[in-house]
Amino acid sequence: MEQHAHDALVLAPTATAKGTVDLPGSKSISNRVLLLAALARGTTTLQGLLAADDVERMREALAALGVAVRPGAGPREVVVEGCSGTLPNRRADLFLGNAGTAVRPLTAALAVLGGEFEIRGVARMHERPIGDLVEPLIALGCDVRWLGNPGFPPLAIGASRARAGGEIAIRGDVSSQFLSALLMALPFAAGAASAATRVRLLTPLVSRPYVEITTNLMRRFGVAVAAPDEQTFVVPAGPGYASPGTLNVEGDASAASYFLAAGVLGGGPVRVTGVGHASIQGDVAFADVLKRLGADIRYGADWIEARAGAPLAGGTIDCTAIPDAAMTLAVVALFATEATTLTGIASWRVKETDRIAAMACELAKLGATVDAGPGHLKVVPPPELRRATIDTYDDHRMAMCFALAAFGGVAVTIRDPGCVAKTFPEYFAVLAGITGVAPEYVHA
Repeated sequence: MEQHAHDALVLAPTATAKGTVDLPGSKSISNRVLLLAALARGTTTLQGLLAADDVERMREALAALGVAVRPGAGPREVVVEGCSGTLPNRRADLFLGNAGTAVRPLTAALAVLGGEFEIRGVARMHERPIGDLVEPLIALGCDVRWLGNPGFPPLAIGASRARAGGEIAIRGDVSSQFLSALLMALPFAAGAASAATRVRLLTPLVSRPYVEITTNLMRRFGVAVAAPDEQTFVVPAGPGYASPGTLNVEGDASAASYFLAAGVLGGGPVRVTGVGHASIQGDVAFADVLKRLGADIRYGADWIEARAGAPLAGGTIDCTAIPDAAMTLAVVALFATEATTLTGIASWRVKETDRIAAMACELAKLGATVDAGPGHLKVVPPPELRRATIDTYDDHRMAMCFALAAFGGVAVTIRDPGCVAKTFPEYFAVLAGITGVAPEYVHA
């Protein structure tokens, strides 16, 4: 049956999961390296790039800015012709959908470089705050104006450039993407060749591992950010980014969480390839959490394998370092022997949807008792799951993690399954490949 945007998908009760999954490229890494390669000196070949909506929005934006991004010789490979920090087109109107990993870094980079730009997205993106990024950009001398509600996209950027040197302050407690975006953009501030810039956090940093992804990739492109303490980052003086030649994009550690959980709930073994001990992504720590809960987890340099172990424990889990994979834990909590409380998830409220509210609502449909607060979610598993129809709120991760509820012996209906195209268009087919249970598409 042809799948339409508002169709639903029915997953029959699922008992087992076994096999190997070659993960799609990391969204977080893909969009970061596309931008870094575009702004660097030289030509960069990116291997393993994610093919999904969010990355397409970044590629479309780079094309509108005059940056050449062409297919490479291999699958999931592209070649980016760097512009050495001087964009060919300094005037563009960019539509970026609901891609936070495109909106935030492009806002910072274009504001620091200066030009005549407008940045827009879907309605939900216009509800996602960006003021805590724009304020330090304005303090650096950038010209950024609100086109709608102050503090939110859409926004306009003018010709004034940022100036390097001194110290700039930024909040860290809403989204780590704000700090990442600022750090990536600062090497192009006026005077950056001879002046370092210190960035000081005004509040504790959420999702620090995502900032570490950013600084790791900046270092690969020749800019080594120093972190003398937990509240300070120093972007050094220097000539800016230089192409590393070829860069391989890791598999998506957040996407790995669904298949690792499937391996535990369905017996396993399920192996994911593309991430492992050598990964730079914080969400690989999801596997360590599963192990602490009782799962049998094994590792290699670029793979992780999961299978059932002891009955899953619950308890309190600090998810500050794994905010995306924590959504998978919320569904795994349905199968635990006791209540599970997830903490450190306040950033969920400003994601593709208010994920705390959405998760609480949909978990309750399955029979769980749920307590939700500003930064926590407590899930008391029911004696048995109830069949449910899950609303996904145009949020790819809602669709992907709730598919795992089918391991509870009930059919699960997922509304708008096409929302997974944001990061993983083939998700349900790949899941069927390890469970042997084909999804049935139905008209909503």
